[in-house]
Amino acid sequence: MSFNHESLKIREGEKVDLRKRPTRTDPLYRSKKEYREMLAEHVSQLSRIQQIHYADDRYAILLIFQAMDAAGKDGVIRHVMSGVNPQGCEVYSFKHPSPEELDHDFLWRTSRCLPERGRIGIFNRSYYEEVLIVRVHPEILEMQKIPHELTRDGSIWEHRYRSIVDLEKHLHCNGTRIVKFFLHISKDEQRKRFLDRIDEPEKNWKFSIADIEERKFWDRYMDAYEACLSATSTKNSPWYAVPADDKENARLIVSEIIVETMKSLDLNYPEISSERQKELIDIRKRLETD
Repeated sequence: MSFNHESLKIREGEKVDLRKRPTRTDPLYRSKKEYREMLAEHVSQLSRIQQIHYADDRYAILLIFQAMDAAGKDGVIRHVMSGVNPQGCEVYSFKHPSPEELDHDFLWRTSRCLPERGRIGIFNRSYYEEVLIVRVHPEILEMQKIPHELTRDGSIWEHRYRSIVDLEKHLHCNGTRIVKFFLHISKDEQRKRFLDRIDEPEKNWKFSIADIEERKFWDRYMDAYEACLSATSTKNSPWYAVPADDKENARLIVSEIIVETMKSLDLNYPEISSERQKELIDIRKRLETD
């Protein structure tokens, strides 16, 4: 069973209304056993394609995950990428910027972590935090030492959207393929998961009072996400609003999108020249007579 993930894609120029986008859909699986089998098949496909991608060494893949707390970003990354060779994949989690990072432009710290050709880079949160949490909490902007004349009239968000779109266009033109996932969780489902984190001792470490404080800003976050997704989803670097109330279903949807994205690339093992073939034959003869 597969899902029409095109329905989750945010079209370039679309004005996003998250109230009209589902946080839950009919599951792709009929049982937990079928879910595990489907995910294992996606992971296996991804592993095979990633080997060719690594050898081909012409494209880079950048996967970006953004979401409200408890939406399941860590779980998606852990389950979907479990079969990928660590040599060809790097995960970065961006939290509060350091003093050094605050002394640079807002794209600097993430630009240093962009994937090389032949590799998959995963951003668990990203430069998009600069138009999400910073927009919800404008006091953070004061810490960034930006000249007041650049922040006074509120146009900084439009400038940042443009900087992001221009960066992603530049990366695409140089062989980096970018896929962005917004894990769309409902406020009620977040509350249930927070309660689980309290009730299950092994999840206590994931929870803090700050998580509850951020819930107070839910509506402001939704406004920030709607503005961000509307301004930065493009044909070549699209956002997918993935229903995330069902964790297992979200993982299947994300893994299917990643697999289909990589299948769409012209990936091949490097061709061996006739000279190289002769060299390999000679090496083989030497080894056989060693």
